[in-house]
Amino acid sequence: MSKLPFAVTRPAYVERVGLKSRDAETLAQYYEEIVGLREMARRGSSIVLGAGGRELLEIEQSSALKQDDPRSAGLFHTAFLLPERADLARWIRRAIDKQLPVAGASDHAVSEAVYLTDPDGNGIEIYTDRAPDTWQWNGDQVHMVTDAMDVNGLLQELNNAPSEWTKAPEGTVVGHVHLRVGQIQPADDWWHDELAFDTVAKYGSKAVFLSSGGYHHHIANNIWQSNSAGKRDLDRSGLSFVQINDTRDVKTRVVDDPWGNEIRINKV
Repeated sequence: MSKLPFAVTRPAYVERVGLKSRDAETLAQYYEEIVGLREMARRGSSIVLGAGGRELLEIEQSSALKQDDPRSAGLFHTAFLLPERADLARWIRRAIDKQLPVAGASDHAVSEAVYLTDPDGNGIEIYTDRAPDTWQWNGDQVHMVTDAMDVNGLLQELNNAPSEWTKAPEGTVVGHVHLRVGQIQPADDWWHDELAFDTVAKYGSKAVFLSSGGYHHHIANNIWQSNSAGKRDLDRSGLSFVQINDTRDVKTRVVDDPWGNEIRINKV
């Protein structure tokens, strides 16, 4: 078993994400071919995907759904964390060779990330963390930026690890989830009060980043597209749930944030 990333060794962390889709088969195929996940199970109308024996994504089929509205509350992106920097280099090398469409590539100081959009319009981040002891903190606030990724520098990792990308490796996890909400302060308050997460960064009044146990963020909330959004329409494709595993003195339960984003808290 590979050493698990720092993100999922914290007191609370994201375990998996659920999506609803009008075409679960096509969506699952995308996550297999592009992200490198593998089908692990079928449960009723849902397809479960993961990596290294760990369930990461559950896609529920419902042909009656309406298309997700990016201006509403819901999922901004699911962030798949690879265990090694060389893994991200392998994925990028394959993306270049196959001319895979990407939405962006950034250096966040704490991490390096590539962004995609799946066929249903759900955002995806594929990233790797820099060593936690290199992150810069100002008190309880972590320093994060959005700079251009040094792709050529990243690909230098392959000089010593030349194997090709075939699938998401063992040790891949959901490192964080980024949500669309209608207001930032109520979102910040809710994650404090409901799950005792710590605020670790804010981008003005537009986004807030929260975590457990000193991670750079397990959850982000933004209003970049969804300012003043009300409760989300549950008859649309997109987010079904976010599962948080919590090792602290909590109860297993299901709660909704103020915009109807379903959060499943699993006591472990």
